[in-house]
Amino acid sequence: MHTAAQSSVELRPVSDLPLLLGHRGARASTSVLENTPASFDLALEHGCDGFEFDVRLTRCGRSVVCHDPKVDGITVSNATADQLLHLLLLENVLQHYCQRAFLDIELKVPGLESKVLDSLREYRMEEDYVVSSFLPEVVMELKTRSAKIQAGIICDKPGQLAGWREINVEYVIPHHSLVNRKLVQEVHNAGSKLLTWTVNDQGAMLRFAEWGVDGIISDDTELLVQTFA
Repeated sequence: MHTAAQSSVELRPVSDLPLLLGHRGARASTSVLENTPASFDLALEHGCDGFEFDVRLTRCGRSVVCHDPKVDGITVSNATADQLLHLLLLENVLQHYCQRAFLDIELKVPGLESKVLDSLREYRMEEDYVVSSFLPEVVMELKTRSAKIQAGIICDKPGQLAGWREINVEYVIPHHSLVNRKLVQEVHNAGSKLLTWTVNDQGAMLRFAEWGVDGIISDDTELLVQTFA
């Protein structure tokens, strides 16, 4: 199905390829649940450099890995210690993957900043990660608390993206519809890197790589890796 496009990929130089990251693991694979070890492992087995995952805060202060504000009908922010025990904790992911994958740690809510920084110090993560959020206040709090943090601002609207320069981040993470060659160059000129999401089309993957993006986040981890094999 992708034979013609893949033939052109084989002629591309293999240097300076973008980071290949799974979205919530290998989200397109129906055999595994997103934001789980099985999904993370599958993304890595497919050949990804790492993966993005989501973190929320329970009422009792647990940093749980999940995307939606409700899980099994339970509001995560109201959950107590004996609820949602089947969810991964942030520290579980760092413990198992910090030495073998690039981690894009998305904070969905405020209040996680201290916990994340403590966990990064505990597992001695100095590179190969970014702590990202749609919330500028979360990103700025991280930067205030740590001069070494690798932070990223996520954007899905033009107005939101327009303010990326005001936040001193290492990573700008716009939705793929907002990315063009000029933006990539501007981000690089500012000394930052650009990751884009969620890219599930092979033509777009190749175009973004040509423009010099630093990472591509995709649901379809098999297609992503095959495109740059």
